[in-house]
Amino acid sequence: MAERSSLRADCSRCFALCCVAHTLVRSADFAIDKPAGTPCPHLEDGFSCGIHAELRPRGFPGCTTYDCFGAGQQVAQHTYAGVSWREAPDTAAQMLGVFETVRVLHELLWYVDEALGLASGPLHAELVAVREATERLALADAGTLERLDVEAHRVTAVPALREASRVARAGLNGRDLCGADLAGAHLAGTDLRGAALRGALLVGADLRDANLHRADLTGADLRGADVRGARLATALFLTQGQVNAVRGDDRTTLPGTVARPPHWATAS
Repeated sequence: MAERSSLRADCSRCFALCCVAHTLVRSADFAIDKPAGTPCPHLEDGFSCGIHAELRPRGFPGCTTYDCFGAGQQVAQHTYAGVSWREAPDTAAQMLGVFETVRVLHELLWYVDEALGLASGPLHAELVAVREATERLALADAGTLERLDVEAHRVTAVPALREASRVARAGLNGRDLCGADLAGAHLAGTDLRGAALRGALLVGADLRDANLHRADLTGADLRGADVRGARLATALFLTQGQVNAVRGDDRTTLPGTVARPPHWATAS
């Protein structure tokens, strides 16, 4: 599997691009409304968050589940050579747009790296080609990234990613629950081995002690799901953002590609 350090967010090398680029809507995820392109009121002069240690109790759990997959430092340090939108205000609009594009590319790189660990033969070679093309785009100059139809590029990789998932789940006879509305569903102890859960809505679902061995969780919305005791160590395409959004405990098993969130320590 490819080295993923460049696909992990390093906020110390970013210009707080996510704190500026995104729209915030007052909800369970965010305590305020904020339009896209406007800095968060908690953003400090040095691009740090003034309430970072208190995001959840202050009503910003959505910030703790966001993952730029390293796009922030890539855009800040490579694309714009360390010159921030504050230092060069005329670059701000372009920089924020480029950041969104590179985030999609880096997320795709993360999924492709995951798939490379599952594939062999011609499929592995196809995924390597997708990775090389995606990485070249992510390293392009700002003008190229500004013009890029990133969604069109992402779509070209989907068949290979889905095939890698199919191969990994073969023989498990998992249920096809792609896009299923399972919000609040009672799935405690359920055998979900090999299940296809791509894009499934699992907000607030009870997944305690569920077996998710080789379950494909690509894009599944797991906000507020209870995964205490769940077997997630061999789940497919589970991201750090998804893990940060759920409620787990010390019995929850996780893949080595994600970290156990600090807020789990207080779960009961």
